[in-house]
Amino acid sequence: MNNDDLKKLIALGEGYTLEFKQSINDSLSKEICAFANSAGGKIVLGINDSGQLTGFELTNSNKSIILSYARNVDPEIKINYEQVGNVAVIYVLEGKDKPYFANGSCYIREGAVTQKLGRDEVHTFFQMENKISFEKKTNFEFNLNNFDYELFYDFLKKANISKNNEPETLLSNLNLLTNDQVNNAGILFFSQDVRRYIPNAIITCTLFQGKERIDILDSKELNKDFVSNYENALQYLSSKLNTQYIIKDIKRQEILELPKEALREAIINAMIHRDYFSLGKIQIDLFHDRVEISNPGKLLFNKKELGKRSLARNPILFDLVHRLDWVEKAGTGIKRIKENCKKQGIKTRIQTNTDYFTIIFYRNKQSSQKSSQKSSQKSSQKSSQKTPQKIINLIQQKPQITIQELSEQIQLTDRAIKKNLGKLKKQGILKRIGPDKGGHWEIKK
Repeated sequence: MNNDDLKKLIALGEGYTLEFKQSINDSLSKEICAFANSAGGKIVLGINDSGQLTGFELTNSNKSIILSYARNVDPEIKINYEQVGNVAVIYVLEGKDKPYFANGSCYIREGAVTQKLGRDEVHTFFQMENKISFEKKTNFEFNLNNFDYELFYDFLKKANISKNNEPETLLSNLNLLTNDQVNNAGILFFSQDVRRYIPNAIITCTLFQGKERIDILDSKELNKDFVSNYENALQYLSSKLNTQYIIKDIKRQEILELPKEALREAIINAMIHRDYFSLGKIQIDLFHDRVEISNPGKLLFNKKELGKRSLARNPILFDLVHRLDWVEKAGTGIKRIKENCKKQGIKTRIQTNTDYFTIIFYRNKQSSQKSSQKSSQKSSQKSSQKTPQKIINLIQQKPQITIQELSEQIQLTDRAIKKNLGKLKKQGILKRIGPDKGGHWEIKK
């Protein structure tokens, strides 16, 4: 590593595969162990937690101390180190004999934090390590022509990461490349068409009438990139729940009937902890009396430890979300959900089974009645308008509209949209001008 590489690394900040330490201390064994159990990483000595250079000299004495801490890891793990300018860098490779222990305890990385595992978690972790990591898998159909640079640079801005470095370097340092190809974690965040490569990476939002999954008042399928899905899911919930207006300090404040911060936590937890190997989808279901947010994937530790511990199924996704400041510390999300709900007098419940994890928020009766009445009125207005007319109205607004966009806005399958378009063309009402890509629709009469 040269000085330029080091500067790029420091500019990225601490994360899943990078740790800053001002000097050697007793925690070094834990951090070496955690990197070996995770995806490997680098420990930079001579930089404080704020990223400020303090300097560290790799003397023979310091080399011996570093090696002694590395020998505390069992089974044995080999490390390398070197002096780079005024700092020292320790390189830890991902271990081949997981799980590793340091002084009798097992550690992993979660975001920029080294986390100790309990006894049951070690067993679960060992089982997980025998599976292929979804995040690190690559899709050979995906290449940088399908990469959305606008999304990427927007992420860097939100994460306060300098965009002066080459995209490939940044992607590599963010663990989004596997064998020099963008992996699934990178596709989830920065693909122009996520559904094409990861069809199940969608969020289904449904508003039901009453308390059962029978009559649907409204539904929406979110199938864009990770950040957009998160923002659109929160927006959908906010639009369907009621808002109370209060006057405080001569200013009007809006308060959602369910705490917005708790909903944020529940949505992001579902997205970063879901099992992406499962064909299931994240579901956000609104009922007369409750809201349920569910994700495929069982809880990875004892339910009694919920809110105290965390074992990330997707540590790279967790790291990216942590850089966006959407999560604070591993294992605290459920605790914050309960605290925010308690302040507003909202009851919650958590359900888990072998396939799904669900958080339930119980709505205020008066608020949910207003919401149902409002949604019923909107739904009856929508249903009174037939599909062909909806298509024509949308085309009038945007002649270049795509089949996928029509499908999303009308809430029908692509196949159903194509069938309706075919009828309209046969009737001489619609005409297609130009190719599927780059063309537009023309309304004849």
